Amino acid sequence: MPAPTLNPEGLPRLPDWPGARVFCSTRTGGVSKAPCDSLNLGLHVGDDPSDVAVNRQRLADAWGAKPVFLNQVHGTALIQLDDHTPDHQEADACWSQQPGVACTIMVADCLPVLFYQPHARVVAAAHAGWRGLSAGVLENTLKTLSHVGAAHTWQVWLGPCIGPQAFEVGDEVRVAFAPQGPLDGAFKALPEPGKHLANLPLLARQRLLQAGLQAVQGNDGTPAWCTFTQAHVYFSHRRDGRSGRFAAGITLA
Repeated sequence: MPAPTLNPEGLPRLPDWPGARVFCSTRTGGVSKAPCDSLNLGLHVGDDPSDVAVNRQRLADAWGAKPVFLNQVHGTALIQLDDHTPDHQEADACWSQQPGVACTIMVADCLPVLFYQPHARVVAAAHAGWRGLSAGVLENTLKTLSHVGAAHTWQVWLGPCIGPQAFEVGDEVRVAFAPQGPLDGAFKALPEPGKHLANLPLLARQRLLQAGLQAVQGNDGTPAWCTFTQAHVYFSHRRDGRSGRFAAGITLA
């Protein structure tokens, strides 16, 4: 089978950050069977653990770094990673100053957010589904790491997630974001009462800019970034029900 392709031709480009290396896997290049075919990286989706182990090693070999996989719970906790950090620590964000250790976020519709502070040589990553995003996972990451650089000094990249054309939500999601500030363009009302289309990458951009970021790269909400519609490229829990997980991550070069 082919090896994992970390920046496939024709897909959204990864950021070019001197001193750091970024990856975003797809669903291809692994050994898992349907419906987790083929580069599933999640142990919690009913896949054969031995296949997941092979897939994770393929990712590490292709990337030349050690991805550290979290037990993500849609919260705001941030942990530091080093050479000795085991997989499956409970957190939804992580950071590291250790070259070769990749801050890694698994997703299948949620938004992976990668951070880089070039002067302090710090990398970080956060898992931003709507629950974690509304609870402040991005702001907590920046606040906790403020000792290494103010918000405006960080570079940030938004990875693939479910797009605004496909992310149907109820009133509870819109209400969860309302106290944090204006929601300009982030929710589009549907004909069915209480239903909306939510723009997850736009919500993340709004939160990051409000926190002091000056520029955010990556996912702009266009179809090429959408996990739900790009079925040949990305896993999607919303689309498939039982689904594998792909990952985005960052390490110091």
